[in-house]
This record gives sequence, C-alpha cells and structure tokens, in this order.
Amino acid sequence: MKKLLPTSTAGSLPKPSWLAEPEKLWSDWKLQNQALVEGKQDALRVSLQEQLNADIDIVSDGEQTRQHFVTTFIEHLNGVDFERRETVKIRDRYDASVPTVVGPVSRPKAVFVEDARFLRQQTAQKIKWALPGPMTMVDTLYDDHYKSREKLAWEFAKILNQEAKELEAAGVDIIQFDEPAFNVFFDEVNAWGIACLERAIEGLKCETVVHICYGYGIKANTDWKQTLGSEWRQYEEIFPKLQQSNISMVSLECHNSRVPIELLELIRGKKVMVGAIDVASNTIETPEEVATTLREALKYVDADKLYPCTNCGMAPLPREVARGKLHALSAGADIVRKELTV
Repeated sequence: MKKLLPTSTAGSLPKPSWLAEPEKLWSDWKLQNQALVEGKQDALRVSLQEQLNADIDIVSDGEQTRQHFVTTFIEHLNGVDFERRETVKIRDRYDASVPTVVGPVSRPKAVFVEDARFLRQQTAQKIKWALPGPMTMVDTLYDDHYKSREKLAWEFAKILNQEAKELEAAGVDIIQFDEPAFNVFFDEVNAWGIACLERAIEGLKCETVVHICYGYGIKANTDWKQTLGSEWRQYEEIFPKLQQSNISMVSLECHNSRVPIELLELIRGKKVMVGAIDVASNTIETPEEVATTLREALKYVDADKLYPCTNCGMAPLPREVARGKLHALSAGADIVRKELTV
C-alpha cells in the first residue's frame, strides 16, 4: 500500500565543515582534485544517512556535490564565459556578478548523472534530483549572444531535457526543476516559462516537480519579503496555467509565510509538495506546528497528493538545526498520517 504523506526536502542540506565553510551559502570547496571527488561522495553519504535517520521518505543528495544550485550546472555547458562577468539584477531583487553567454549554448557531456548514479547505489528509497529551471538559468546570466530571454530559455530547456533523460535512466524517480523566477516574472512565466519547462520534461516517464518558493533564508530574500505586504499572492498569477501543464507536481512555500493557503485550490488535482518547514529561521518547528500546516493544506489538496516538504533548501543553516527540522517534518507528517488512517 502506498504511504500517505511521503516526506521530502526541497533540495540542499548543510555541507560538513570539512567540505565547505558551514552556514554560508555557495561557499568555496576546502578540498581539491581527487580528495574533492571523494569528499563530495562522503558528504552525500552523510546527508543521505541524516535523511534516513529522520525517516524522510523521498531522499536526495542534499546537493552536496554542488556549490550553487544554478551555476554548477551552467559551468559544464559550452557557450558561457565565466571569466567575462557582468552585474545584473537577479530576480529583480539584488545585484550579482554573473557569467556571460558568448555563443550557442550546448551540453558536451552529462553534468550530474554520475552523482545521481552514486546516490542510487546507496539506497533503495525513492530518490529526487534537482535541476535549475530554464527561466531561473536565464535570470542568473548576462546574455550577449541570443539577446532574448525567451530564445535562451528554449535552448536551456533542450539541454535540461537531455540531462533529465539521462538522470531518469540512472534511476532517479523524481526530477525537480527549481524556478524561483516563476514568483517574479509572471507575464514571462505565462507567455513562455511554463512551455519551456514542458520542453525540459518532454519524453520523461518519471515524476516531475517545479519548485517555486520565496528563496533561501538570506538577507536579500527576507528583505524582499518585507515589501510584499500582508498577503503573498504571487502563486495566484501562475497556478492556473501550471494546473493545466504536464508537470506532475508543484513544490511551494507555506509555513511561516503569508501565502493564503486557499491558493492551493488553483492547482487542485496536482501533487503538491507543501513547504511545512521555515528555512529562514533557526527555530526548529514542533511536530504539531508542522501538522497544523499540513491540516490547513489538506483543505485544498487531496491527501493522496500531499507531500510534506521544506519551504526551500537548508544549506545555510547549522547542521544540528537542519537535522532537527528534518525530524520535525517527519514527526508532524506522522501525526496527520495517523489522523487520516483512523
């Protein structure tokens, strides 16, 4: 019998201090060459074990093999110059120095497939792998070649589809596309963003997810949230079209956010990864707090389609805090699971 309310994380988990500087997003590696390869694999094993110890049902690599959720993928592509950098405003929120697209983009070889294969060898649990979405990739670069966000996004969608098919063949059960840009550029999302995402999943038989949140718990994001008013209704702009899309599942932020929970009704029929863990706070939720968020979501999401999750990645958090939050997520889901099966 299929387990109700299977738990998962949105993506990243903290890296061990011997691999990268702790409690810092996108910190440099402390190892090099073969030692780095082995260190990443060891960190993946540790991250996996912490998920299993917390009874997380759908596990991931905790993004231990990646420095950045977008640019680590882009680093492996042709057509992007990392030495030639320009300052752009990312997500219409903060300035960042980014690499430049200087020619046609292509993927000379697989990027994450060997890492995914290694994860598959470590566990019999369902595994989920995260890739950056086309629009978020475009928004993390300076384009001096295509001169069109849409054209570049379509090229990235083809490349992502190549990677996704190889990840599926390596044994990945669920492929997630991270699209925080979907919470910002609503006209583009509806005009071509969702269509590009559907191109990225073309031909896949595994389940697919689009993860759309309000970002990591970093100052640029928390400051932005303070400007959004008493209700965060961004999802309202894109959910109707997403509900009609071929994407299997939507991952979103709920706990400690000002998202009106009734917006979930707009994606009724989709599987929903409901963010029940706040990643912008070091306070560890109680199981009952998690359960409360899930009970609210169940008013708008059928029980067999609800997947308790974290709001976003937990890479910047202290390891003991992330560990506690994983346990709270599982315990809270278990409370509601028992209520549903009485």
